Amino acid sequence: MSEAATAANHSPSSKTTGLGLLVAAVGVVYGDIGTSPLYTLKEVFAGHYGVQPTPEGVLGVLSLVFWSLIWVVSVKYVLFILRASNQGEGGIMALTALARRAAAPYPQLSRVLVLLGLFGAALFYGDSMITPAISVLSAVEGLELAFDGIGHWVVPLSLIVLVALFLIQKHGTARIGILFGPVMVLWFVVLGALGVLGIVQRPEVLQALNPAWAVRFFVLHPGVGVAILGAVVLALTGAEALYADMGHFGRRPIARAWFMLVLPGLVLNYFGQGALILGNPEAVRNPFYLLAPGWALLPMVALATLATIIASQAVISGAFSLTRQAIQLGYVPRMFIQHTSSEEQGQIYIGTVNWALMVGVVLLVIGFESSGALAAAYGVAVTGTMLITTLLSSAVVLLAWKTPRWLAIPMLLGFLLVDSLYFAANAPKILQGGAFPVVTGVALFILMTTWKRGRKIIVERLDEAALPLDLFIASLQAQPPHRVQGTAVFLCARTDAVPHALLHNLLHNQVLHEQVVVLTVVSEDEPRVSADKRCEVEAFGEGFFRVTLHFGFIEEPDVPLALSLCQREGLDFSPMRTTYFLSRETVIATRRMGMARWREQLFAFLLRNANSNLKYFQLPLNRVIELGTQVEM
Repeated sequence: MSEAATAANHSPSSKTTGLGLLVAAVGVVYGDIGTSPLYTLKEVFAGHYGVQPTPEGVLGVLSLVFWSLIWVVSVKYVLFILRASNQGEGGIMALTALARRAAAPYPQLSRVLVLLGLFGAALFYGDSMITPAISVLSAVEGLELAFDGIGHWVVPLSLIVLVALFLIQKHGTARIGILFGPVMVLWFVVLGALGVLGIVQRPEVLQALNPAWAVRFFVLHPGVGVAILGAVVLALTGAEALYADMGHFGRRPIARAWFMLVLPGLVLNYFGQGALILGNPEAVRNPFYLLAPGWALLPMVALATLATIIASQAVISGAFSLTRQAIQLGYVPRMFIQHTSSEEQGQIYIGTVNWALMVGVVLLVIGFESSGALAAAYGVAVTGTMLITTLLSSAVVLLAWKTPRWLAIPMLLGFLLVDSLYFAANAPKILQGGAFPVVTGVALFILMTTWKRGRKIIVERLDEAALPLDLFIASLQAQPPHRVQGTAVFLCARTDAVPHALLHNLLHNQVLHEQVVVLTVVSEDEPRVSADKRCEVEAFGEGFFRVTLHFGFIEEPDVPLALSLCQREGLDFSPMRTTYFLSRETVIATRRMGMARWREQLFAFLLRNANSNLKYFQLPLNRVIELGTQVEM
């Protein structure tokens, strides 16, 4: 999952420091990768890969897992990608904004990088459906070891847990979020302790720390080759969360939590499972739960279920935050965003996204029925996003940073080689059920590009009949209309043209307010905009002003609040004296050059169902007038 934590609506407050911040980071950032031991080795030694639980096979696979964690997570993400900070923010949308700015002198390259970033973001949504399904299924499957004949209850119990998780989203998760950190800290401690128990029984498993065993594995298993990486990659799912949650916790707490707790816990547990398999090859059916003593099986099922719920919650929260960023950047239709906390701005709820994810997760659980079947389809979206992150960061390093080329190029080539191998290993999964996240990603990519292109065409069509603002003001001096008291704010995408709502108001009502403000709201590539750069004002005389408000892509565009802080001589935005005029476009699909007919119809549907500017800009309901206009696509 790539943005799992972009999100995390469970970000700690500014008062949380030191150890508390580290614990909070463990609870939010590492839920996905932390639950990977539940199913990784179980999938590696599943029959369809042809890897036998022999000493060579076990040590080779463990070496691959260990060095993948070191190279991909520790080196690539913790030591390198976390330095790609967009004013402290991370995640694929923030990285796309950085890459677009870095490639600004090269327009073609900039467009390609933006499309790559959009596709990576789209893949996340497909992946975010598989993560809760496979995590909760793998946790509940532990009951099969404790109770005979309970296998047919795994799917219903998993569905109950997952549906309940989605149902509580609209109520906010602040209270249960307090438990996330301590529960996950306990989880990693238990992982490490169980691993030590296994390693003590067969200490020779530590030979797998030698990378020669990974090389030897490929030599001894030429038929398996790169394909086994399609299972090993399960140990890396959630690596993107380290970068995506950087804005909530900062680079240092995330890095320290990884090296001090998460990495040791994961490595010890994987090696403990490997030691168990060396001593009892039949344990491959579920090495995670069989590693625990018999008396601890049910407590482990309960703890694992909690851990997978936390991992799923981070994914859901990530979908909410990623959607808000995409809305701000203009790639997704505006939706109603509900804040679930009066203290934390990051705690939000988007109903459309929540129910869409729930439907997808339920269908996956019913369709695949087991974590093993889902694992066979898992990894395509994960590795695709990892590869896209490397490509975007390469553009940032080579075009924006001053890193010596002799150092940057070999390192980036190393990242690209490993990511490409993992992606190639997972590509065949598209025919084994892995098409689901890919198809979902492609569909959402089409939706995002259609929305962006459609909005651009609307602006172009309206510009064709647009009247320059200075010419309009000059014409009013020749024939001044009747002026009424108060301030009229007309929202307009362009700063140099007369808003259509202003022309319609003057035509039908034949009056103008004492103060007329042409307002343009600009979403920047930066996560936040400082107060001194929020507002730009230009006076034209005759009571006309042009105001431009700037918001970052993680900020809530509260227009009335921003205008109230926009203190300029002669401007009065008193609530009871200010009226907002909006233009609502109705799209008519035609044969005119623009987009394919089906995309025009899709855009028209999205536009009809998009949240209005009234709610999005938080305008007062009783001070808004909407005027409609038709636009031919």
